[in-house]
Amino acid sequence: MSRTYKVTGINLKTQVLGESDKIVTILTPEFGLIRAVAPGARKHNSSLGGRSGMFVVNELLIAKGRSLDKITQAQTLKTYPGLAKDLGKLAAGQYLAEIVLCQALSEQPQAELYELLNEHLQRLEALPRTDTSGIYAHLAHAVFHFLALGGLTPQVQVCCLTQHSLTPDFADPNWRVGFSVAAGGTVSLQAWETLRRDREQKKGGDRENSTLTPSPHAAIPGYQTVVHWQDIPVISCRLDATELAMLQQLSQPEIMQMDAARKYGWLSVEQILRQYAQYHLGRPIRSATLIDSYFAANHDATV
Repeated sequence: MSRTYKVTGINLKTQVLGESDKIVTILTPEFGLIRAVAPGARKHNSSLGGRSGMFVVNELLIAKGRSLDKITQAQTLKTYPGLAKDLGKLAAGQYLAEIVLCQALSEQPQAELYELLNEHLQRLEALPRTDTSGIYAHLAHAVFHFLALGGLTPQVQVCCLTQHSLTPDFADPNWRVGFSVAAGGTVSLQAWETLRRDREQKKGGDRENSTLTPSPHAAIPGYQTVVHWQDIPVISCRLDATELAMLQQLSQPEIMQMDAARKYGWLSVEQILRQYAQYHLGRPIRSATLIDSYFAANHDATV
């Protein structure tokens, strides 16, 4: 078996190794995630210095090693300079990289994930520098697509409790629908309230019946009555008609056009998807704090 192999990959993470080396985590369409040493990459005159940077796409020749493989040649195919020049875009790219690192597998082809990441990085890079709130819109779009690819799509078209379709009511300014991170998506507040009332009435009836009519099986050793309850989901937040419509349209290939009325709607939608992704991926998205700080610093420029 050959001790070297060729791949095309995008750098998602780097770590310091020794005095001058780096460990680079790379997403490749052919073999999924690989970790390889970039020898001497931290030296001033190293040819691997720039090629081992974040979001650089390289054609690589890699030598197999006992514990870590080693990059022996690298030819850059594409970079995203627009991300490095804008803190908000860079933080958004790192945000997406964290999600990809949670989803990607090693030693298995990841062509769809690789193409999807590059597609959304290109969209982020193309954003005008003045479009601060557009970062949230593109993040929401990308996160929804990554979740869908990983089989974790939040349910936004129907109620998680009733499976009935949900249609935003734009005519009623007080119309709201719930979103439950744990239950996996949107919840009709009317259905939720009905379930809650039924549960309270059932509990009250059970307590009353238990004092008046003991179970005929109570004296049987080892007998246990099992009662099946439909869980009442915790409502993580409430969405208005515009926010629900935005969530429902995220499955489309192209993102909705940004307008002034939707700027802060995108902020809410991104926050919802962030909570959902963190819960179902089982880890926090650390780069999200950079996005929040960036948006807060540029808040005056977006209103």
